[in-house]
Amino acid sequence: MITLALVGVVSGLITAISPCVLPVLPAILTSSIQDGAASRRRPIVVVAGLVTSFALFTLLGGLLLSSLGLPEDLLRWVGIGVLALVGLGLAIPPLGELLQRPFERIAPPQLSRDGNGFVMGLALGLVFVPCAGPILASITVLAATNGFSWGLVALTLSFSVGIAIPLIAFGLAGQAMGSRIKAVRERLGAIRIASGVVLVATALVIATNVAEPLQRWVPGVLAQAQESIEDNDTVRDELDTLAGREDAQPASGDALTFDECADSDPARALNCGSARDIVGIQEWLNTDGQALDLEQLAADGQVVLIDFWTYSCINCQRTFPYLTAWDERYRDDGLTIIGVHSPEFAFEKVVGNVEDAASRYGIEYPIAIDNDFETWRAWDQRFWPAHYLIDTDGVVRQVHYGEGAYEETELLIQDLLDTAPQAAVEGDDPAGHTRGRTQETYLGYGRLEWAHNADQVRADAPAEYSYDGTIERDRFVYDGEWTVTDQYALAGDDARLEIYFYAADVHLVMAGQGEVTVTLANDPSFSRTIEVDGTSDLYTLLSSEPTQDVMELEFSPGIEAYAFTFG
Repeated sequence: MITLALVGVVSGLITAISPCVLPVLPAILTSSIQDGAASRRRPIVVVAGLVTSFALFTLLGGLLLSSLGLPEDLLRWVGIGVLALVGLGLAIPPLGELLQRPFERIAPPQLSRDGNGFVMGLALGLVFVPCAGPILASITVLAATNGFSWGLVALTLSFSVGIAIPLIAFGLAGQAMGSRIKAVRERLGAIRIASGVVLVATALVIATNVAEPLQRWVPGVLAQAQESIEDNDTVRDELDTLAGREDAQPASGDALTFDECADSDPARALNCGSARDIVGIQEWLNTDGQALDLEQLAADGQVVLIDFWTYSCINCQRTFPYLTAWDERYRDDGLTIIGVHSPEFAFEKVVGNVEDAASRYGIEYPIAIDNDFETWRAWDQRFWPAHYLIDTDGVVRQVHYGEGAYEETELLIQDLLDTAPQAAVEGDDPAGHTRGRTQETYLGYGRLEWAHNADQVRADAPAEYSYDGTIERDRFVYDGEWTVTDQYALAGDDARLEIYFYAADVHLVMAGQGEVTVTLANDPSFSRTIEVDGTSDLYTLLSSEPTQDVMELEFSPGIEAYAFTFG
């Protein structure tokens, strides 16, 4: 249990520095400075309120609401309402005095500072939706299925402590900077009004889900760290013990377990045993109310992809473009995708919320509402997203946990269908990308892998670069003067890049002011000039049919080049 508690703390730390916290972070920062240095404890109080309500209602919220017969998303809307009300009270002082008047006789003396900070933190905890890994999935699923135990409490508390540490650090840092800025100290009234505006904006952002696209952007290093820490054999065994889960073996002796399949090469069609049943479904969406049966689908010659998801899970949201494209591309050829929606939080049990999310993400394939986690448990699920690819004999041929393996999955779909469209067989993946295209290529030394002259790199210092050899496929070279930093390469005099690529589309993330001239070594007629005009953005350098060529780029001094991506 000690190991799991430590992993819970680390998992919480990673969650608290990921984009998942963006909707609540402005509220924490502004609340930290609205009283200047008068209440140095305020950031701690606010975060304490957040983790208290998050932990308490993650463990008991669903049980409390169901036992009282209240709507499952009530707590979320209460949190949004409290945030908006507190924000309005700060932004409009006369309204704030009016709102506080009923509590003057019963409120403790500190309610005006630490007290209302804790209340605001409680509201933030009700709307806080962190990214879901195996740790958080185990907490929410066990709590929702009456798996309450002291081990679950310890895991929840350790995860909450991990979340609290960076958030407190952010709040204290914001307060320290604010207390040192004279303009802030002299304008605390205006700062409180601004804090109120931020709180109201936070409530609107959370209510309307407008921050989801930004939340879905998670740096690769964080995603990899979360996967390596939370999804390994030791942690899996600890979570299985906590859940009382036995090692589920497939029915046939020569089949692999789901975990063994997930740990194998995703490009290979494996024998992962017979598909489990879809059971305990409260409602079906996108099927005219008709329940689907896996045995009947197999009898009808259907290849089935079971995808476990939940709509507020940022990791799940990043898989939707692939799933919806596969559904559109292969449905007529015999592919049935079933999205099993097993909720992470109580408000995700509301079918109307799921319907809205499905419409928002363009999901038209069947959705099974698994609010009681019966199908989740039948498939020995651990976290979102996860998918299981089933052939026409009802045998699971691929298991994949988390994001990724999109190309491998689509190739297996094509093989199992044996009637895939010719365009897909030639190599297009569901997002329209070229099969075998050049990999994403970073230009900063923090993730530098594909530079021929990487040995010449001088970190964070201007240097002259050159390369006299032959450029190999999928690699690039620096030429001229560059300052290579952790995140990007800054162009100096005569700065150039050459990259040998294979793709239909070539993009480069850049920032700064200037021009980039793009040419192709094997196509003298191709030349274009890109105007770079501000903060970092994705610029399209080439959009055509799949092409293999050496692209040459000449940069104005001062342009920051971050990463190539290919389509």
